[in-house]
Amino acid sequence: MLKLVLPKGSLEKATLELFEAADLSVRRSSAVEYKASIADPRVDDVRILRPQEIPSYVAEGLFDLGIAGRDWVEETESDVVTLGELPYSKASANPFRIVVAVPEDSPWESVEDLPDGVKVSSEYPQLTRRFFADRGVKADVRLSYGATEAKVPDIVDCVVDGTETGRALRAANLKIIGEVLSSFTALIANRAAHDDPAKRTAMLQLKTLLDGVLEARGKVLVKLNVGDDDLDAVIGLLPAMKSPTVSKLFGTGGYAVETVVEKSQINTLIPALKDAGASDLIELPLSKIVH
Repeated sequence: MLKLVLPKGSLEKATLELFEAADLSVRRSSAVEYKASIADPRVDDVRILRPQEIPSYVAEGLFDLGIAGRDWVEETESDVVTLGELPYSKASANPFRIVVAVPEDSPWESVEDLPDGVKVSSEYPQLTRRFFADRGVKADVRLSYGATEAKVPDIVDCVVDGTETGRALRAANLKIIGEVLSSFTALIANRAAHDDPAKRTAMLQLKTLLDGVLEARGKVLVKLNVGDDDLDAVIGLLPAMKSPTVSKLFGTGGYAVETVVEKSQINTLIPALKDAGASDLIELPLSKIVH
C-alpha cells in the first residue's frame, strides 16, 4: 500500500533500530543496498536515500511516507504533511539546531551586527538566504559540501551550520550569534496520499508503533504485592509519572500494584519499596507504550 523512504547516512542506524524495535524490520541484501522491504501488509516498497532528497521526493509523490528532518523540509520548501515528531537523534537528546556562528574573537554579537556583503558558508543555502533577507542583511551565501566550520575565517566570515551539542563549533573557535531554526526528525507524508483514507489509516498505524517504541525507551514496568497496612507508604514512593494500577489480591488480602518508571530510578526504587513493605517485586522491560 505505502511507498516508504528512510534516511541514509548519519540517521540510518538509529532509524533502522527504531523500525526493528517497532517490529517493522527493514530487510535488504546488503548494508549499501538502496532497495529494501518490510514484512508488513501496509508497506509495499522501501528505499533508503539521502535525507536531503527525501522531502522533495515525498512532495512529488514518488513516495507516500518518509522520515526527514525539518531542516531539509525547510531548505527544499517541500509541500508535505508533517505527521509528527520522532524524537530520536544521532548524537544526543538535544534538539538539532541550525545556527549562525562567527569567530569567537569577532565583534559581532547578533545577526543584525553582520555587515552587508558578509560571506556565509552553509549546506542550507536557500534557507540561509531567506533567513538573512528577512533580517535585512545582504549576505554572499556559498554552498558548503561539508566541514563548514573549517572555512572560517580564511574563506568566509561566518557559517550557518547544524549542531546538537555545539562541540564542533567550539572546537573551531566559533560562537553562536543566532538560530535559524530548531529542527527535528519527523514522519512526513505526501498530501495526496494523506488524503486517501486507506493510506492515511496505514500511515497513522505505523506512527502509533514508532511512537510506542520511543515512549517506552528508558522505562520499565514494576509489579509488586503489598499488604493493606503498607499500601500508602509504597504508593508514596512511586514516581508521579503515571498513576499506578492497584488491584485487590484474591483471598489473602493485600494488593497487587504495577506502574511504569524510569529505568534510571530502578536501582534505588526497588530496595526502598522492599523496605516499605513491598514483596514479590518484578522488573519487566517494555517494548512499546501506546497511549
